[in-house]
Amino acid sequence: MQTVSIELGDRSYPIHIGSDLIGQRGLLAESVRNRAMVVTNETIAPLYLDKTLASLGNIPSSSVILPDGESFKNLDELNKIFSALLSENFDRNCTLIALGGGVIGDMTGYAAASYQRGVDFIQVPTTLLAQVDSSVGGKTAVNHALGKNMIGAFHQPISVIADMSTLVTLDDRELRAGLAEVIKYGFIIDADFFKWLEDNMGALLSRDALATATAVKRSCEIKARVVEADEREHGIRALLNLGHTFGHAIEAAMGYGHWLHGEAVSAGIAMAMDISRRLKLIDHDTEARGLRLLEKAGLPITPPTEMTADLFLRYMARDKKVLSGNIRLILLDGIGQAHVSQDFDHSALHATLAHFCD
Repeated sequence: MQTVSIELGDRSYPIHIGSDLIGQRGLLAESVRNRAMVVTNETIAPLYLDKTLASLGNIPSSSVILPDGESFKNLDELNKIFSALLSENFDRNCTLIALGGGVIGDMTGYAAASYQRGVDFIQVPTTLLAQVDSSVGGKTAVNHALGKNMIGAFHQPISVIADMSTLVTLDDRELRAGLAEVIKYGFIIDADFFKWLEDNMGALLSRDALATATAVKRSCEIKARVVEADEREHGIRALLNLGHTFGHAIEAAMGYGHWLHGEAVSAGIAMAMDISRRLKLIDHDTEARGLRLLEKAGLPITPPTEMTADLFLRYMARDKKVLSGNIRLILLDGIGQAHVSQDFDHSALHATLAHFCD
């Protein structure tokens, strides 16, 4: 087991990375003060729920099982968590445990942030995307029909347990979607990691254990340092949204779940590279190199054909990064370098949308 720490004063916590961690007696239990409620979904429950409950030992515990999928990341399903907690008289000393992918992690975290004005929660991510991104950093939310992750709160977990063994049951499409968030870190911050991904993408796609553990650990290290510097996204943390303004528009417009989050982010990164080149921040060779890595990972580099420029602009205008009515984008200055801008030439944005949508 390897551990990456996020240093946030009294909200600091460890990210444990290793194999067979869910079944490790005491690892979960050591962080639970009183009672535990495990929140999971219909796909994960048959695979890992019993093992998770057993690892809690004598700690009183219950579970709530939600439907699986991004389309269920909403207030109606969130209310099922509150109903389970209230019907079983859980008090503010309880701990919620998110057992699943990013949807379960986000919903459980938001429930923990809200229940009795805030209770502890633990992230046990079971997808690559959740292990490298959504389980770390304290962003919690549910979707609204008009925008992704628009209803939420910052609420840090008390620990993250990334059990690499759960990736064995992850289907290939979900694995590739997770790689989009891994690649993102190379794009925005770490050129050496980007080169490592170019050299090791085959091993990652074939689920090589050492390569996957290396990718997860480096991704968590990068995100930890960014979150430590800017917990509530007033500055550098916005860089983690490379491709997301375009990607969230795709997810919301197409209907949540039709495109996986990582797929939409990948297409969004391709669009961010296009506008960055039009603004003369990167050259054609850099853009081509980025596109090759995304394609090597089996990820889309164009949005769905149903997306129009008007659809993009409509949903991008509701993005959380919009400030004073101005769309903000994460633009690339090179591999491993990026910045946030709202002062870019909007003719370049319209040219990018026309290129991808016409």
